[in-house]
Amino acid sequence: MQETFIQAYPKLLQPSVAVAGLWLAHGDEPLLHQWLVDAIRPHWQTQNYAIKRIELISTKTWQEVLSELGSQSLFDDASALIVTGNHKPDKTVIAELERFATEAQSGAHSHSLLWLTPKQDKRSQSSKWFAPFAKYGHVIDCNLYNEQQRQQLLQIQAQQFGLDLSKEAWQLLMSHTEHHLLSAYQTLWRLSYLFAPQLMTDTDNVKHTDISAANPTIKVAGSTGVNSVALDINDLQAALVSDAHYSVFDLSDAMLAGNSRQVVKIISQLKATDEPATLVLWAISKDMRQVMQLMDGQDPQALGIWRSKQSLYQGACRRQSKEQTIQWPALLYRCDQAIKGLVRQPAWELLLQAALELSGQRLFG
Repeated sequence: MQETFIQAYPKLLQPSVAVAGLWLAHGDEPLLHQWLVDAIRPHWQTQNYAIKRIELISTKTWQEVLSELGSQSLFDDASALIVTGNHKPDKTVIAELERFATEAQSGAHSHSLLWLTPKQDKRSQSSKWFAPFAKYGHVIDCNLYNEQQRQQLLQIQAQQFGLDLSKEAWQLLMSHTEHHLLSAYQTLWRLSYLFAPQLMTDTDNVKHTDISAANPTIKVAGSTGVNSVALDINDLQAALVSDAHYSVFDLSDAMLAGNSRQVVKIISQLKATDEPATLVLWAISKDMRQVMQLMDGQDPQALGIWRSKQSLYQGACRRQSKEQTIQWPALLYRCDQAIKGLVRQPAWELLLQAALELSGQRLFG
């Protein structure tokens, strides 16, 4: 079964979801990948799954994936694997994945496999490796193709935060954030602490919200007992004026402009104000990925880069070389591991290193 993110996401927020079998989420929007994992994880936890991540470093890593799915812990009912990387399975593994999926459908096991990949074009979707996911599993297109989808998705997040924005407030929010998903989400996140702090505390303990999959717009979830706080354009304007500290977009501008001193200042303030490290990593990785794509000759408009920022990206490209950017994926992976507490090096130290790398200032090497 194939669905768009906006179709699949509200369904995953329902109290009961069958998660066994194959799942494939493809797209170039890391925030949607993270929201998808956050939506599925409570179902895994409720159903006593042992959750593990595996990074595909080569096609051979699929053998480790299959081995992990074949193992059974005495303390867990089933395994859930989050697989990342773009190495495609070979013919043998494809056959095993098909068998895995059909057995999950028949109820022979409850294991779950979620593979997060970059966006797959139509040619890739017609490949043999794609077939088991499309035929026997769930394929979710984690890309947003228009502003209506973006606002629908943000409305769901607003409801999760306990916020109900007026039509005029939504227009101001989208305009203020230049229709950028992460920026709009961060603004909603901050609004929730300004206007609905008690609701945030209450909803932290609620794993799922009842949202209509057919019409994902704001409405109060009766199952949670949480009422949304109504905000008009005046509330939003006041909040935007008072929100004077640095954002990840200030960090993006400083990195792309090569202003390493400003990068250090902004990273320090983001850390001091408890900005989520995952969102800082998202901003750095997005800019790094786009710089690498531009250096490979891709068109900036096709990558969704605003015209006002194209000169910044082009300047960033001139400061880099292929030899330098080839190290970036490994550095971003270490940042991700540090945020998850899997390596000893402090996450903010690695985030600063990555941000300075993009600005053209290298701490090491």
